Amino acid sequence: METPFVFGKIVSDENFTDRKAETARLVSNFSSSVNSILISPRRWGKSSLVAKAAEISSGKNKNIKFCFIDLNNVRTEEQFYQQLATKVLNASATKTGILIENARKFFGKFIPNITISPDHATELKLGLDWKEVKKEPDDILDLAEKIGTENKLKFVICIDEFQNISEFESPMDIQKKMRSHWQKHRNVSYCLYGSKRHMLMDVFTSPSMPFYKFGDIIFLDKISLNDWILFIQKRFAGSGKKIGHNEAGLIAELTDCHPYYVQQLAQQSWLRTKTVCTVEIIEESFHDLVLQLSMLFQNLTDGLNRTQLNLLKALTDNVDQLSSQSTVLEYRMGTSANVVKIKKMLMRKEIIDIQGNQITFLDPLYKYWLRQYFFNI
Repeated sequence: METPFVFGKIVSDENFTDRKAETARLVSNFSSSVNSILISPRRWGKSSLVAKAAEISSGKNKNIKFCFIDLNNVRTEEQFYQQLATKVLNASATKTGILIENARKFFGKFIPNITISPDHATELKLGLDWKEVKKEPDDILDLAEKIGTENKLKFVICIDEFQNISEFESPMDIQKKMRSHWQKHRNVSYCLYGSKRHMLMDVFTSPSMPFYKFGDIIFLDKISLNDWILFIQKRFAGSGKKIGHNEAGLIAELTDCHPYYVQQLAQQSWLRTKTVCTVEIIEESFHDLVLQLSMLFQNLTDGLNRTQLNLLKALTDNVDQLSSQSTVLEYRMGTSANVVKIKKMLMRKEIIDIQGNQITFLDPLYKYWLRQYFFNI
């Protein structure tokens, strides 16, 4: 029997839970050509949310075309333009002849090298002369707008891990070029999202940055405990197994309502359940899951220095006033100014997140592992 819980990939249909308000907001933005900025920690379901909103939007309006670009493995400006041009052209038409015609018509002086995949009749691969593109990339940045205008189409360009643009050779230059073109588009909107909140905040909320106030910024909150309980119970019942309200709640509580881990623990508990899931099954599954991650957590911890570990120890002790003199002395963190530096470094390493005065572990199971296995509390 196929497991009713999915993690580690984009989920859809019955595997998708809650996010009704965020989905409706994105659908409205897509339909109205409003740019969207989506920010949340890693593995909170951003990609699934965008895919869900895109599916709904496409169902309502067949003239809206979506292009999905993942910058996770894109490290250069050349690779980005290649991806952007290819995705826009593939979304512009379903017939091979029209795809090729669009490539030749809208690339101006560029002469693209076009390859049609034998496995997918309408899947186009594009080769460009980078030396020519680098001189003047306007045609690529405006490609979707030109095709949309002529063919009465609307495009939504969805770019995942957008903060990776900071790794390009001249990140400010390309951001300026993007903004100068994209802000003029009427038939194209952009959905930019990523998992490094502090980097994205710098890009979109700093007045000195090109993408300042570029679009509607959406911060994803955790899915509520009650929504997880209903989802878990429904998925168990749909597979012919049972789980009580309290037991479903325990799965969500142990994982701190972290979407990836809720689905993973629910799956492990479901696999161990013959008819009715019990607290004992859930606790056994949870501890096995933590032990599976121990090597990963140990490697992460080995890369931290003494003061960073001392601050994490304070956090696992639920200390609120990290910069107080007594805390600094007790946990041997040097000075209060040093505490600020340590927090920034741990945030860059994506171990903690800081919102106002609240500091949280991005990985709730790592916090548990530190408490139970590393610091031996």
